[in-house]
Amino acid sequence: IWLVDTPSPESGVSGDPTADVKRTTALGSSFFCDGLERLLCIDPDSVTRYAAAAPAADIVFVIANSAKYGGAGYSAVDLPPGTPFHGVATMSSDNDRSYLIGAHELGHSIGHLADEYQYAGYGPYPSADEPEAANLTLRRDPAAAKWRRWLGAQDPTGSAVGTYEGGGYYETGVYRPTETSLMRDLSSSDFDVVGREAMIAGFYADADALTSPLATSRPVASARNVTVRLAPLIGLARLRLDWYADGKRIPWAAGRMAVTPRELAGRRSVHRVTAVVSDGTGAVRDPRVRQAASNSLTWTVR
Repeated sequence: IWLVDTPSPESGVSGDPTADVKRTTALGSSFFCDGLERLLCIDPDSVTRYAAAAPAADIVFVIANSAKYGGAGYSAVDLPPGTPFHGVATMSSDNDRSYLIGAHELGHSIGHLADEYQYAGYGPYPSADEPEAANLTLRRDPAAAKWRRWLGAQDPTGSAVGTYEGGGYYETGVYRPTETSLMRDLSSSDFDVVGREAMIAGFYADADALTSPLATSRPVASARNVTVRLAPLIGLARLRLDWYADGKRIPWAAGRMAVTPRELAGRRSVHRVTAVVSDGTGAVRDPRVRQAASNSLTWTVR
């Protein structure tokens, strides 16, 4: 995580406390975006310029100098073409619920999750196209829902996974996986199991759990120590590290942070050494996410 200071000509945020308040700020932060009081938008071009001070940003988190309730989550489709990062989340610095707002907005930016709440009077969902978000579906039959692998599971938010009508701002014709979650109501401090899996997929899309200071682009000597590092993941993660010599798993080497090709080979010669890390977390049931939660490094042995 990199912190970039963005001093502004004026303190505060436009739209705080009322829509007619205008302030000149470094990132163009403003409430009442698109006419919605609590929607806290930014100027993407300004954010891009400041974010360039940090190396290779994936997600940008804008913390606005305000105590007003609000935030916003931008994914890649909401940002100008050519933007070097693929998500922005915003929140106020001093609202007592900002930590929940920030997590909710990151649900949009990292997990590509949809809002699950609805507005009175919005009526039926206006499209026949299946929503792209992992947490909304038009299919009322639970067995046909995109989260069918989770059906009946007891959720951290207190309900069983099924199909609950209402979401994406609309009251009918669209379904969410649980009664409530952080994407529906801030009275819940948790993502539901579907949202949690989407967040895990988003994290692995940006970062590998396995890295090495030793370049894979050059051959290594058979006596050379091949060293790897595992990301210091906590909580739900269950990382497993395995080593392979010419495609054959070497059971005794499991979990080793350093090996030599010679010791992996035993009495045989070896031409390729591969380290594979996989996350066996029970928070993932989708095979595509399971695959994304695995990565490998391979070295040629000279």
